[in-house]
Amino acid sequence: MDNTEKNALERMVLAPYIQKATALRGKYRYVGGNQFRHALGTFAILLDYHYIDPVLLKASIIHDVFEDVKCVSPEEIIYLDKDGAEVYKLVQEVTRSNNETKDQFLERILKKGSKNAKILKCADRISNLTDLHTDIFDKEFINKYILESKNWVIPMAEEVNENMLYELKDIIRRREKHFRIPMHIWPLTRKNPED
Repeated sequence: MDNTEKNALERMVLAPYIQKATALRGKYRYVGGNQFRHALGTFAILLDYHYIDPVLLKASIIHDVFEDVKCVSPEEIIYLDKDGAEVYKLVQEVTRSNNETKDQFLERILKKGSKNAKILKCADRISNLTDLHTDIFDKEFINKYILESKNWVIPMAEEVNENMLYELKDIIRRREKHFRIPMHIWPLTRKNPED
């Protein structure tokens, strides 16, 4: 992190968002820990990629709040600070509605999502793929999750960040090799699965 990034981060008001995200501490995560730690992990991934956009970073901290807990209202976020309305809007973009299947949700972000929604979803997926463990998830779930990532998240990364794309492909290849998942499974829309 260079001094410009450090100075920009220093001026950001993050504490109120972190406080709201603590509601996720009660939401257990299958890999251990809780959703609060995952939210901060997603935030850290964005920092690692030098994203210092206040709306994107604040949204990353609370990106699962409306899906996973019911104790935080939209108004609490909207009026949290000067970025609140934009943060809420971005969080809504990456929040799955009750009437969406997982594929519909990911397709919506891919086809209609903002650039920041796609960046946030890529960081979120990097965190989730890193947490795929055979002692917790069965091979069928892992296979489905990897296929979802190939179909929807890889194309998002292709649009927004070539380094995230590289990391996502690397994690997927490692998981396929480790879990002995057939690597030939790739979305039909992809021209060259090895790109």
